[in-house]
Amino acid sequence: MQKSSGFTLLELMFTVAIIGIIVIVSFPSYKGITNQSRRASAQADMLAFAAAMERHKAANFTYVGAATNGLDTGAPKVFQTFSPATGSASNKDYDLTISAINSNGLAYVLKATPVMASSLANDGTLYVFSDGRKGWDKNNNGVLEAAEYCWRC
Repeated sequence: MQKSSGFTLLELMFTVAIIGIIVIVSFPSYKGITNQSRRASAQADMLAFAAAMERHKAANFTYVGAATNGLDTGAPKVFQTFSPATGSASNKDYDLTISAINSNGLAYVLKATPVMASSLANDGTLYVFSDGRKGWDKNNNGVLEAAEYCWRC
């Protein structure tokens, strides 16, 4: 009597079911980690953006005119079509903008807004202030609350 070797259909179905359960359980964790790495990339871009603003102020003695076309707010002269960390406009996850410059031109607010087509659409806006403060509108309500003046809240 010969003994046959191989897998039965039942064993194969159990294996596929177990792999499916593992994938279902691990996918949200994977998505969270990829979003966290994209946010960290945007944070690095924001620090590079702040450094570019400081170079602009050193050359012009003011932050005024740091946006495209000599404007005070909007898309910056640097990084206007892409984020340095992602490398191209088609890969960007955030739009970098100069949100505000005060009336004397000596303070600014930089903003990184998630691109609506990306997986980060509801992740919340990142902020950098000229005085060094950082913020992340984690609950995505459009207002920085006291507990949100950090990037790792």
